Amino acid sequence: MRVRNKPWAKGYMADHLDRLVVEPEPLKGNWQSRFPSNQPLFVEIGTGKGQFIIEMARQHPDRNFIGIEIQTSVIAVALKGVVNSGLTNIQLVHTDGEAINTFLEAGEVAGLYLNFSDPWPKKRHTKRRLTSPVFLAHYADVLQPEGQLQFKTDNRGLFEYSLGSLNNFGMVFEGVWLDLHAATDGVEDIQTEYEQKFSKKGPIYQVIAHFPTNN
Repeated sequence: MRVRNKPWAKGYMADHLDRLVVEPEPLKGNWQSRFPSNQPLFVEIGTGKGQFIIEMARQHPDRNFIGIEIQTSVIAVALKGVVNSGLTNIQLVHTDGEAINTFLEAGEVAGLYLNFSDPWPKKRHTKRRLTSPVFLAHYADVLQPEGQLQFKTDNRGLFEYSLGSLNNFGMVFEGVWLDLHAATDGVEDIQTEYEQKFSKKGPIYQVIAHFPTNN
């Protein structure tokens, strides 16, 4: 997806480094220092314009949230939203979420969100999918025992692949939804900008799972 350049983005980001991290590696194991309260840490990879994570932070003031986004013009929009929200339990990170275990300590994360990730449909790009075994190994490194991985998409092919990938990795499924917006079981459904725009075109798929624990 091509993103239109925003000339104001870099200047705005430089002015709000209290809410934005551009060099995350030195914070490994010490992310709580970026928040006023020490609370369970939840991470979204590919936070986009920030609607999901801002609303999650608003509804869950007893949690701390990190939103990871690589595209400058996109994270700048999310940053504006965070600043305007006045919420103090959100930090944004301007980096690639490919190797989160390089800037998050083992067991530092209570929950992880993957919302509408790039499907990378070509077979030769399978390893780039955020639910491929390479990425799952990184998530397993940083998640606490029984910490949840929540994956949501509108791409059926990616969802089917992801179910197989999570299963082959030995993950324990807590819930699978083939039409999330029609669910009647009370599952939490905070929507992203993309989700609100395109959900009328077809169902939204979701899976929540955790890695097995060694007793």
